[in-house]
Amino acid sequence: MTFRRDLGVFDATMLVVGGIIGAGIFINPAIVAARLDSAGAVLAAWVVGGAVALAGAFAYGELGALFPRAGGQYVYLTEAYHPVVGFLYAWALLFIIASGAVAAVAIVFAQYTVRVTGGGPRVVIPLAIVAIMFLSALNAVGVKPGSRVVNASSVLKVAAILVLVGVGLATSGHARDIASATPVPGSASGVVAFGAALVPILFAYGGWQQTNFVAEEMRDPRRTLPLALVAGTTVVAVVYVLINIAYLSSLGLGGLARTMTPAADVAARAIGSTGERFVALSIAVSTFGFLDVCILASSRVYYAMAADGLFFRRVARLHPRFDTPVLAIAIQGAWAIALALSGTYAQLLDYVVFADWIFFGLSVGAVFVFRRRFPVGTRGTAVSTPGYPLVPAAFVGVAFGVVLSVAWANPRGSAVGAGLLLSGLPAFAWWARAGRQRERP
Repeated sequence: MTFRRDLGVFDATMLVVGGIIGAGIFINPAIVAARLDSAGAVLAAWVVGGAVALAGAFAYGELGALFPRAGGQYVYLTEAYHPVVGFLYAWALLFIIASGAVAAVAIVFAQYTVRVTGGGPRVVIPLAIVAIMFLSALNAVGVKPGSRVVNASSVLKVAAILVLVGVGLATSGHARDIASATPVPGSASGVVAFGAALVPILFAYGGWQQTNFVAEEMRDPRRTLPLALVAGTTVVAVVYVLINIAYLSSLGLGGLARTMTPAADVAARAIGSTGERFVALSIAVSTFGFLDVCILASSRVYYAMAADGLFFRRVARLHPRFDTPVLAIAIQGAWAIALALSGTYAQLLDYVVFADWIFFGLSVGAVFVFRRRFPVGTRGTAVSTPGYPLVPAAFVGVAFGVVLSVAWANPRGSAVGAGLLLSGLPAFAWWARAGRQRERP
């Protein structure tokens, strides 16, 4: 039994867009503005962040064309280094990164939905749980229904951002700030400030890797996946730069740095309370789509881990009718609901937020491993990372710069996160030993 190849180029591209754009771009550019001293530096930081994301997308395109299998990043880490590296990634994804993100994003979706509908705070957690259950069930009955929700929500969220761009430019009172912006300072303090501003930007650009998880469900994945990664990341980069131009034009650098709700402030300037409701609805739609991507894509990693004998064997079984990893989806959904009810998801995510970029760096580093192991001329695909070896090397350097920055800013939390990550080692040893025993005659 195999996965259905139901996803085309548009579906895969919308998975990239939907996997990157969540609620942050509507809320958090203030963090970047507060760390830099000119509007030009702010825009330059978002452009650089987009270039880094695009470098990662190119590398993941090469990896996906080389290994167009379910599980994506788990497969690359396993094949390039050792099964324990892939397992620790899947372990962290299931128990903290993906499930914690599902819990957190479901609650953000519920909070903004309640703002639009007028419900009370008591319905937030129940609504978040219903959203997790609904999308888990939807993805269990086929990859196509889940992808249709992603397609619709991705188109709507990009349209909402473009509306905000238009509103921001129409209410511009600070366009002069951008036109007269000074370049990024060349002093040490300027470089440090620029690096600090890049950290939240790079997290805002994260998420393209989830599309690689479903490579086995794409039509002609060796062509579809690289094309979708580059197209989707480019769309997001353009949209992110445009919305920051709108924020700066409408609010100015100081105004943007002083607010944690720039999208709502820009919309309120134009159409008052209706604008605030529009932004709340936009965030609800955006987070719903992001939630769908997380549930759809991440479950394929647990399937791949189980297929390798490093998780419960039943998780590697596809539904006989829907050809989906139903048990993997159910386990993820149940654990995400437990995290939502416990209220511990935010702290867990804070602890391991740096882990994502450890694995990003290792995954792009795998490009170097596979270039030696499988020279480009011997492959059955023409896909390769442009600018090799400088482009992937730059990405790896940036990734580990992010890790060091987060560890420096929160050493205790990072130490706890490292401990949570390494807690997967005993589980790996147990499943690996059980697998060897099964293989014995």
